[in-house]
Amino acid sequence: MSSDLYIYYRVAAGNAQQFDQAAAKMLAGLSLQYQIATALKRSPEIKDEHHTWMEVYSSVPPDFTKIIDQAVAEHGLAALIDGPRRTEFFVNISSCA
Repeated sequence: MSSDLYIYYRVAAGNAQQFDQAAAKMLAGLSLQYQIATALKRSPEIKDEHHTWMEVYSSVPPDFTKIIDQAVAEHGLAALIDGPRRTEFFVNISSCA
């Protein structure tokens, strides 16, 4: 069963443009290399001078968090993120009729 991966964290509002460019480049590369759908999202509001950002990866392989950790390091994203990156997996379920 494939799963979707959601990763969220906080980035200072002043770093939003720099982070957006670096993260978008990372996601585009991962999407191309692993043939998966990706999305980068950001909360519309600023809280405590930060936005909450979210990376979304659809139908990822089981070891994909290791791949992402390496990509984050290669693209220098960790320096722009304040606090931990929280990771959650979700699976599709069938709805009751």
